[in-house]
Parts: sequence; structure tokens; C-alpha cells
Amino acid sequence: MASPDDRFPLLFAPQRWEWAGVDCRFSTAAPADRLVTNVHVVGFAGDRVVLCRDARDVWFLPGGTREPGETVAECAARELREEAGAVLRGPLRVIGAHHAVSDLPAPYRPHQPHPEMAWLWCYAEVSVEHPPVNPDDGETVLEVRAHPLDDARRLLLTDAPWYPELLTLATEQRTTDTAPTL
Repeated sequence: MASPDDRFPLLFAPQRWEWAGVDCRFSTAAPADRLVTNVHVVGFAGDRVVLCRDARDVWFLPGGTREPGETVAECAARELREEAGAVLRGPLRVIGAHHAVSDLPAPYRPHQPHPEMAWLWCYAEVSVEHPPVNPDDGETVLEVRAHPLDDARRLLLTDAPWYPELLTLATEQRTTDTAPTL
């Protein structure tokens, strides 16, 4: 079987995220904990994937910025609750990370590492139990829904062209149960 970077060329391609001022590249290697600024979760509710939709009509995976002193697991649980009204029902498993280098003069928040950082991607079993919290300093989520895998891949194209590949990688890791836990 081909390596993940050959099978998922969009996911593993070098990227420029202008909105964050970073150049980044995906890797299945987990970053050092101190570099993780953001945590995002592919939440599986049975055979469906939990997605959130915002006011731009963009579908995305729940996740966000790590707070000072917060562990990766605490960040994932908080972001799931805030954006998707979801609760973890199993361990967080690492899919990989976008390792990034910023060209901005300072970090996004003072407690974050700079210029090197990482966006961590995980998957876990979840259940949606209440509406999203929508805190004042976060995105306004208009809809949360658990979608069949093929629908989730299509809907995630509204956010980034590599999301379907990330979702496929997470699904494969889940099937083989080979991803490390946090």
C-alpha cells in the first residue's frame, strides 16, 4: 500500500494559511505538546461524523485555540462542548498535525509558542447532547449535525480542499485502531 503522503496529496502538500500568517505541512507525527496551539476533532457518532456550520455557510470540524494551562484533552473537550454541544465518549486518538511556522511578529495569543507551532488533529467517539454554547469570543455555530461519511467529505469541501483526505485518514485509523491515544 502507498504511503499516506502519496495517497493524500492535498493533505500532505505544503500550505500557506494567510488567515494565520503561517506556512505549514501535515504529518502523522504528533508534535511536541508545547507546540500545540489548536486542537480539532473528527467526532464519530456511530458511523456518522459530527460537523458544525457557521454563518458563512461553511461546514467544519469542531476545534479551536488552546487556553493557557489547558491540556490537549481539556481543549478538545471544551471545543466539542462549545462548538458542537458534544461530549467525548472515548479516548482522543491522534491523526496528525499541521506543523507550522509563522511570519507574524508575535504569537496569536501571548501564551502560545512562536514562531513554531502546531494544529493537532484527533478523532474520538462523541455524542451530541445539547446545542452549541457559542461563547462571545468564538464562532457562531448555526447548525450541528452528524453526517454519513460521504456527505461529511463533500460538506467539508466548503472549508478546505484537503479536509476529505483528513477524514478518510481518520476513518482508516479508526478502522485499524492504530492511532496513538492522548
